Amino acid sequence: MSDILLDVQNLSVRYGNAGSDAVRRVSFTLGRERLGIVGESGSGKSTMGRALMRLLPDARIGADRMDFLGTDLLKLSEAEMLKIRGRQISMILQDPQYSLNPIHRVGDQIAETLLRHFKISKREAREKSLDMLEAVKIREPERVYSLYPHEVSGGMGQRIMIAMMLLADPRIVIADEPTSALDVTVRLSVLKILEDLVRERGIGLIIISHDLNLVRNFCDRVMVMFAGRVVETLAARDLDNASHPYTRGLMAAQPRIGGPRTPLPVLDRSAPWSREIQS
Repeated sequence: MSDILLDVQNLSVRYGNAGSDAVRRVSFTLGRERLGIVGESGSGKSTMGRALMRLLPDARIGADRMDFLGTDLLKLSEAEMLKIRGRQISMILQDPQYSLNPIHRVGDQIAETLLRHFKISKREAREKSLDMLEAVKIREPERVYSLYPHEVSGGMGQRIMIAMMLLADPRIVIADEPTSALDVTVRLSVLKILEDLVRERGIGLIIISHDLNLVRNFCDRVMVMFAGRVVETLAARDLDNASHPYTRGLMAAQPRIGGPRTPLPVLDRSAPWSREIQS
């Protein structure tokens, strides 16, 4: 069990006065591995990721256990969570347009991670930040360091977010669609950085994605979510042989190069499995 970094049992999340939970009784463990979480929009993937970080102030989060290396995250105060976020567990958010502070320069936001969590000079923080910008394939890192978020493209903003979240060398990284705004070359480079962190530093990586090909080829395990629940967990290499009708439906709805030019199948949401999960 020493390889288990995170142990979550019966996690549920409910927003405000909603009639049902957005995440319902989800249980899983995360080791030093790459865990992919897939499912349609609204299936609870991102909500679960934010719940692990305690980033849902307007939601009710409950679990039998949400254990991170012997610490129950649900029992920590907000001040204690501030020491965990960014340093021990970091989250690469999906849309840098809303995640970066528009009134602060990009470089200052990146360096803040080091200045908050480590005893380090501003000069050292700047140098390490520039090195990380270069590592995520940003050209002219010194120029980009001084820009404001509105002055960078979507793809560059995504790489800035990735650099910011990896800089403190966290134990767990939760990546919500981390490569969605990147071109193919940069995407491969970023995935290589994440893969090296798992293999060389032994971190746990959670990839939240709609891209079935990405999780099949990059992740070790895949967790499939529907209507706030986990319907199936399997090895990524076995995704084509999934047993649950929902997982098979997702795979069938994916266009394939050289495949038949016929309308893609649509999930039957009136099927017994769907009604059972949503009940």
